[in-house]
Amino acid sequence: MKFFLLFSLLTGFLIVNAQDAAELNRRNGFKGIKLGSSIDSVKGIVFKKEFKEKDEFPAKLYDVRNENYKTIGEVTVKEIQLMTYQDRIYKIVVTTEKDPRVMRALEMSYGKSTYSIRTGSYHWNAVDLSLTFHAFKNSLELTYRSRPVLRKMQEDKGKKVTEISEDF
Repeated sequence: MKFFLLFSLLTGFLIVNAQDAAELNRRNGFKGIKLGSSIDSVKGIVFKKEFKEKDEFPAKLYDVRNENYKTIGEVTVKEIQLMTYQDRIYKIVVTTEKDPRVMRALEMSYGKSTYSIRTGSYHWNAVDLSLTFHAFKNSLELTYRSRPVLRKMQEDKGKKVTEISEDF
């Protein structure tokens, strides 16, 4: 009987967590900004600069200035930055005013987070993306990362090494 009860609780916990990861995967980004989509699909973008992601991948940084993304409920969004690789969005960074309701809403939507002592941040993981929540003195930062686009970066790196090795 104890085994059955323990098994039922564990199974219920796993099903609830799987559904929460599925919700994160379904939403695939912040509001109408979807990871992996073309940068041209986002209204109100302003190009900031080109840079090298991890000191090797050519990427671009954009700010989003669109009234549709100025709030999360009653919480003010201070800034939204998008990073692209080959014009595909691989990272969304949303900076908000500090408000404890943001974390509670994230856990309500995506389930219990995993806390990293090393970085002092909270994480949610799904098949195609991850979400990181980090609190600073006067703001909160939500970082969405696209796994498929990051994998593409690594594949392109492998292709470059192969091209170099074939050139001998």
